[in-house]
Formats: sequence, C-alpha cells, structure tokens
Amino acid sequence: MSKLNENLAKAEAYLAQFKDSGVLNLINGQSLPSSSGETFETISPVDLKPLASVARCTVQDIDSAAKAASDAFPAWSAVPGKERKAILHRIADAIVERAEEIAFLESLDTGQSIRFMSKAAIRGAENFRFFADHAPGARDGKTLYGPNQMNFTSRKPIGPVGVITPWNTPFMLSTWKIAPALAAGCTVVHKPAEFSPITARLLAEIALEAGLPAGVWNTVNGFGEDAGKALTEHPDIKAISFVGESRTGQMIMAQGAPTLKRVHFELGGKNPCVVFADADLERAVDAAVFMIYSLNGERCTSSSRLLVEDSIYDDFTAEVAKRAANIKIGHPLDPETVVGPLIHPTHEDKVLSYFDIAREEGATIAVGGAKASDAPGGGCYVQPTLFTQARNDMRIAQEEIFGPVLTAIPFKDEAEALQLANDVDYGLAAYLWTGDVTRSLRFADALDVGMIWVNSENIRHLPAPFGGTKSSGIGRDGGDYSFDFYMETKNVAIATAEHKIPKLGG
Repeated sequence: MSKLNENLAKAEAYLAQFKDSGVLNLINGQSLPSSSGETFETISPVDLKPLASVARCTVQDIDSAAKAASDAFPAWSAVPGKERKAILHRIADAIVERAEEIAFLESLDTGQSIRFMSKAAIRGAENFRFFADHAPGARDGKTLYGPNQMNFTSRKPIGPVGVITPWNTPFMLSTWKIAPALAAGCTVVHKPAEFSPITARLLAEIALEAGLPAGVWNTVNGFGEDAGKALTEHPDIKAISFVGESRTGQMIMAQGAPTLKRVHFELGGKNPCVVFADADLERAVDAAVFMIYSLNGERCTSSSRLLVEDSIYDDFTAEVAKRAANIKIGHPLDPETVVGPLIHPTHEDKVLSYFDIAREEGATIAVGGAKASDAPGGGCYVQPTLFTQARNDMRIAQEEIFGPVLTAIPFKDEAEALQLANDVDYGLAAYLWTGDVTRSLRFADALDVGMIWVNSENIRHLPAPFGGTKSSGIGRDGGDYSFDFYMETKNVAIATAEHKIPKLGG
C-alpha cells in the first residue's frame, strides 16, 4: 500500500465519527443539532464530495451558547490561575495524543498539505502550554507612584467573548485565540468558518474531556450572515476576536457597535518581500518561495508582493519561476505534495479570476496562471503562479488574492522600495532582505506594517506581538498583548499623605 493510500484509509477512519453524527454544536457541554434542524455540508476540496453535514445555527442557538458562557463565567473567572494552568496543560497533552487525527482531518477539510498540517496540532499544543504558564500571573499589574499617592493596577477577565476563526489553518488559529481567553479567565463562544468546521468541533471535545467545565467553551456552526451576526450583536458577549477578511471585519465592527463591544481584528494582507542586491540571494529566494507557495498561499502573512532591486530583478524572478514550476501539486494526504487544492470552489473562482486581470493589466505570467486540471480528484487545484513586469498600481499588486500567486515588481533604489512597500491599504507584515545592517534598521522603522522579518521567513516567537496596521487589523496577539485584550485593567489610588482637598459649599 502506498503512503497516500495508507493515509487515506486512516483519514476515512478518523472522519467516520462525523459522517455518522455530523458536526454538531457543543453548547454547555452538550452535543446539539441546530434548533431548527437545518444543516449544511462541508465538502472536500479534493473532489468536492461531502465530508459531513454540519449543524446550521439559528439566533436561538447563539443565544443559548452566549447564555451558557455567561452563566459559566463567574465560576471560571474565580478559578485560581494555577488551576487554570493545569487544565490548559491537560488540553495540550490531549492535543498531542491526537495529533495525527487532527492533522488528517485538517488536510481533508481544508486541502492543506499534510506535510504542513502535521505540525498544526503541535503548534496548537504549544499555544496552550504558553498561555497556560502565564495564567497564574494574568491578573498581576503594576505599582505606580505619584506625588503623595500610590497607585496599583490589577486585571480581571472581561467576560464571555466571541471568537470567530478563518478556514486557513483553522485548528492552530483556534488555539491561538482561545487559549489566552481561557487563561485570562474568560468564557468562550467559538464560531469556526463554515468551510472548515471539523477540527474546531474536535478541539472543543478535547477541552471538555480534559476537564474544562461545561459552558466555559461553546462551539457553534453557521454562516456569517446569521450565526456570526447574532454572535457579534449579542449583549452577553463583551468582546469579539476575529481573523478573516477586512470587509468582514468592517461588518463585525458595525454589528458590535450598539453594545460597545471590544474588538480584535487580524485581517488581510498584501505583504511585501523586499530584496536588495546586497542580500544573500539564495536564502532570499528560498524564503520568498516558501512564504507564498506553502500552505497553498492561503495565509495572511504570505509574501504576496515581491519587490526586487532592478539590477537583479530578471535573474531573481527567473529563479523563483523555476522553483515554482517544480513545486509538486497533488492530493493533500500525499506526503510529497506541497500545494494541495484551495479550500472551496468559491475561493478557487476568485483566485483564477486574477489570471485574466493580470493579462488585462499587462503583466507577464512567468509561470502558472491556470487551474491544475490534471491533479487527483479534479478539485480546486491552482498552479503556483508568478506575475512579472508588474506595477504597484495594478489590482494584482493591491488586492489580496490569497492563493499560490506572487506579483513581482522591480525598484531602482531604497526610496522607491519603501514607497512601493507602503503603498497598499494593508499593513500586516513585511520581509526585508539586505546585507546592510544600518539599512535594515532604517527601512524597518519606516515600514507601515505591524510585523517585519529581516533576512528571515515568518518565524513566530510567542511572546512577541502579532497584528497589523491600516486595513490589516486592530490590536495585537501574543504574550501579554493577548491578555490586554481579554482583560480589563483596574487602577486603585491611595493617598499616602494628607493633601488639600477643595472645599465647596462650606
């Protein structure tokens, strides 16, 4: 039996639990269908066949989940940080034990290659461990001295929160958002993306089985226009943490405004990879190729704009094109596959539309530029693509395509490189390749983005802030930045000496 066939057999065995019962909601510790009985199907991007039916939540279901989170909040927020730490570590242990199951189901549901998804569970467990270890000190504050006054601060969990996660790497991103909320003492209503609901349900089950009290973590399924809207408008939900498209973030902000919800948004990106002629060019090629063609290009931090100094532009882009042409497209459960199918036909249509746009705008398609029609299953496969001789005012350089599609633009000097890098609506991440240390500091300081990697691909450091500027989001995740969002800060001021108090009416 080939490794692919072996993996397919394992994946089908793991999927059987959801084929039998469907993907149900988890509300107050109970597996529940939609109150209306309505369902929708999650499909395989490999062959477009149904994987499982999914409960489609109503406003009533969202209300039940929000009330469960609200009822569970007083007890959970009062649990000592040391005990929350122990529970979160048990969740991490259970994630590691079921790492293969999680990876296989994630690949089936999203089309992401198993070579990348095999690490999804481990990264998720690391997220839980990191925030678990910080739970005992989450409420700690500062001592601030003023004239004849001592101030001290403390933090407390904000309350029940809504977490809305995307369909790209859904398992890892769910842990990244939910682990700090639980560590802070918040309760959660989680709505995963409708395109990829399976591992979110599995994750909530793992948490319940690891000893998380019922109602602390509730998972609901549905579409943004009904379930998502009901969640963002619900008065019991004090904050919304959302990862997804910028346009959806705008709608969520408007929906949450009447109840003055706190929001945290990680939104789109059109991230530049800036390569100067003095860089280590072989490593720069490696990083540029990895950051756009891994994970099918369906990642917010992908380096989707390649800005290259004009003296090396032709040679550099020729090497990128050569690498892109050699990338293996295939079934996501094949260990040799790098690029699998895109998540859904709707998204595939969007990505494919940019090939015609590129031609209309006058860019050159150096490699790719078409559907990969010979890939197994006949699903949503798109060729790794490189656009060259592009300009920054083209739609292919300004709009988030969110697929294995790279737009390469030449620049003449540092000033033009900086102007091009900043001249987009987004400001999530940037990648800078140069051998000049002084330039790297100067250039990084002038970039209007939230995160910059110098002479490196995206390597996350969990205590560091993660988030963007402009249309790429509001707020930061990571380390203590996550606790700042999920907690309220309180200040107590104590007079340390008598002072004159204004006397009125006496």
